[in-house]
Amino acid sequence: MAVLTMAKALNEALRSTMEDDPKVVVMGEDVGKLGGVFRVTDGLQKDFGEARVMDTPLAESGIIGTAIGLAMRGYRPVCEIQFDGFVYPAYDQIVSQLAKMHARSRGTVPMPITVRIPFGGGIGAVEHHSESPEAYFAHTAGLKVVACSNPVDAWSMLRQAVRSDDPVIFFEPKRRYWEKAEVDTRAPDDPLWQARVVRPGTDATLIAYGPMVRTCLEAATAAEEDGRSLEVLDLRSLSPLDLPSVVASVRRTRRAVVVHEAPSFIGIGAEIAARLSEELYYEMEAPVLRVTGYDTPYPPSRLEEEYLPDLDRVLHTVDRSLAF
Repeated sequence: MAVLTMAKALNEALRSTMEDDPKVVVMGEDVGKLGGVFRVTDGLQKDFGEARVMDTPLAESGIIGTAIGLAMRGYRPVCEIQFDGFVYPAYDQIVSQLAKMHARSRGTVPMPITVRIPFGGGIGAVEHHSESPEAYFAHTAGLKVVACSNPVDAWSMLRQAVRSDDPVIFFEPKRRYWEKAEVDTRAPDDPLWQARVVRPGTDATLIAYGPMVRTCLEAATAAEEDGRSLEVLDLRSLSPLDLPSVVASVRRTRRAVVVHEAPSFIGIGAEIAARLSEELYYEMEAPVLRVTGYDTPYPPSRLEEEYLPDLDRVLHTVDRSLAF
């Protein structure tokens, strides 16, 4: 067992899959010689060569288009989109081609492509470097969408994503890249599409994913001092959504607060609120509440702490839920 940052756990996961399968290739802007902006691919080109770790032009549409061609020839490309806001030039290829190729071919053409996207704010950057575009992809039929929240999941989830024959959009919370945890690389992997209760509780469920899981855990610790027991559920998979785990948790606590950095309008939280209302309408003690980013473009870096959900906003919303 080793103590790894999330960035290093992702690096080790890529290294492991490349050693296991010579058809796994890594491609993206500055992923080779530089090792990626966040050094997630550091050392891979040196060890596996330029034919398997490819520095691409600054053309996200070209990265995904090339990966689709490689996948059709039996390869397993792992594409890095340097920052979340840079994915939009590739959106046409992802939605029009990648998501539909398996269905279009009536199941004869698998698309084992993993698209890694650092997402979210909290690093003092701006717009195109701090966005949360996950709802766009979760809405798209034919894509699997996951988000890791810690080094342990980063290791196991990325390995499973690369092995999947379906296209996986893999979101990595960039502000958590440097957080550390003990990672047992020999431990069995939890199922990729399964949510996990990371802290049990009885009074309300905090539902989160990616960077907000830690924020919710901190809120639950603070609430405990006031005698409140908050359960924290890490969704891990956004599409497919592990609704049975969400329903089971909220059925126990009878209250739910969904937390994510993305704007609230038609976000992941809205879907969860609708599903819980359908499933548990007569069992819940309060409506599903949301703590999210605001419905505005991402602000200048000096204002991002005002934009991002934090411990105080989560606890205030928990107070509102418990007041019903």
